[in-house]
Amino acid sequence: MAALSGGGAPWRRGWLPALQLVRRGSKAVTRHWKAMHFQRQKLMAVTEYVPPRAAVPPRCLTPKRETREEDNGYARLLRRQVEEVFRDNRMVAVCQYNSMPDEDVVLMRHYLRKHNIEVKFVLNEIIRPVLSQSKYKNLVPLFVARNILLVSPETKAKEMLRVLKGVPQVNLLGACIDDTILSRQGVENFAKLPPLEASQGQTVGALALLPSQTSSLLQLGSLHLTALLDQHIHQLQAEEAGSPAEPPQSLGTH
Repeated sequence: MAALSGGGAPWRRGWLPALQLVRRGSKAVTRHWKAMHFQRQKLMAVTEYVPPRAAVPPRCLTPKRETREEDNGYARLLRRQVEEVFRDNRMVAVCQYNSMPDEDVVLMRHYLRKHNIEVKFVLNEIIRPVLSQSKYKNLVPLFVARNILLVSPETKAKEMLRVLKGVPQVNLLGACIDDTILSRQGVENFAKLPPLEASQGQTVGALALLPSQTSSLLQLGSLHLTALLDQHIHQLQAEEAGSPAEPPQSLGTH
C-alpha cells in the first residue's frame, strides 16, 4: 500500500479506469401478444377438424333409457321407519339441530322421555322422498340443514316447548299434530289451548244447559195451569159443603 500511495506512483485517489462496461438498452421481452401471420391463419383454418355428420339424424334414433339405480336394503328400511313414525304418532315436530355436547343431548332426551316424547335423528336424503309422495309434502322445505324429529303418540306440545326453552341449540321449525301441519307460532297457540277432556266437559255442559232451560220453559205453563185447576176444584168443594171458601193462594210467577 505504501508503494501504491507514493508520490511518484500514477495512482490517485478517486481515479477510475478509462474503460467501463455499461449495458445500455432494455431486456428482450417476448411475452407481448403478437398477431398471427395471415399465412398461418389460412393454414389453421384449412386444417381445422370438421366432425363427420351422423348417418341417421339424432331425432330418429331410439332414446336411451335412463338406468335407475336400485336402492339398497338399508335405505328402504330407513324409509319404512319414517313412514311408521308419521303413521303411529299424533305429534311429529321438526327441529333444527345444532352441534351440542353429548351430555346435553342425553339430558334433553331424558327430560323429553318423561313426557313420552322420543328424539329421532333422520337424514334429508331419506325423509324428503318419503314426504314428497305423501300428504305431508308441505313439510319438505323444512328439511334443509341437519334436523331431528320429536315424536309422541300424544299431543304434548306444552311439555315439548317447556323442555326446548332450555335447549337453545334445538330450534322448532314446525310440527304435524293430528294430521294438521302447524308452524312454530301455530304450535305455540296450540299449546295454550285447554286439555281435550276439559274442552269436552265444557262443550257437554253448554249443550246440556240449553235443553234443560227449554224443558223448564215448556213445563212452566202446564204447572201454572195445574195449580189454577187445583185451586178452582178446592173452591167448588168448599161451596158444596157450605163452608166459607179459603182465600186463594197467591201464585208466584216463574
